[in-house]
Amino acid sequence: MNFGKNINNKLTVIVPSFNEEKYIEKCLESVLWADEILVVDSFSSDKTVEIAKKYTDRILQHEYINSAEQKNWAIPQAKYDWVFIIDCDERVTTQLKNEIRELLKKGPVKDGYSIKRNNYLMGKNIKYSGWGRDYVVRLFRKDVGRYQKKRVHSEIYLENVGKLKGRLDHYTISSVTAWLAKINIYSSWKAEDKFEKGARLSPVVQLFSRPIFRFFKDFILRLGILDGWRGFLIASMASFSEIVMIAKLIQLNIGNDTTLLPERTGMKNDLKS
Repeated sequence: MNFGKNINNKLTVIVPSFNEEKYIEKCLESVLWADEILVVDSFSSDKTVEIAKKYTDRILQHEYINSAEQKNWAIPQAKYDWVFIIDCDERVTTQLKNEIRELLKKGPVKDGYSIKRNNYLMGKNIKYSGWGRDYVVRLFRKDVGRYQKKRVHSEIYLENVGKLKGRLDHYTISSVTAWLAKINIYSSWKAEDKFEKGARLSPVVQLFSRPIFRFFKDFILRLGILDGWRGFLIASMASFSEIVMIAKLIQLNIGNDTTLLPERTGMKNDLKS
């Protein structure tokens, strides 16, 4: 079936934002070719909205709970039938722009399309460490694409999915301080997701096995060693995030607390799994 013969193939680009004054301008410049740019802001306190107004008059503000819920709220607000979601720390490459425009012109035959991301860490594109094979579904039909109901690492899963050749440039970690802050946030959300699903664990076994295996997986099995010191850093941070997540799950299991973090507005869901 060629959907292009039956529906409007114009495109809405959705840009979730929260205090992104350093990044949003380059992001928006990379999607100026779209038929509509919709910025969904989580009540930024910096100049994010002011900058966005230079590029679009469609700016909605909505309270942030987590990335999946924010994007699922935003998708129905799109004017057009096809949606492309991009985070402020991402850029559409020229190849991807041309490929999407040509696809929509001809008429897509899939419900959605996955795109490979070039993930940059401290100025270098990471080719291994699990970051080098990072595909995400970002272009999809508005009526069928929704994110999983998960606090963290939520993705869109469609049965009828194609794959594009063009890339997204993703500048995922702005600083080590921001990296540690994300680990704190997402380890809490991951622990809460597991706890709600009934996860129970042996502290000794998990604390000793999971972090070690995660480091081995990212640095050896995923060839992070070929990324040099950046690969070692990625594997080490991933291992540390496992320790923090397990500690928080233990905390929930023994009943010391049922909420690991106060509500946080606007955090992005871009930490690698």
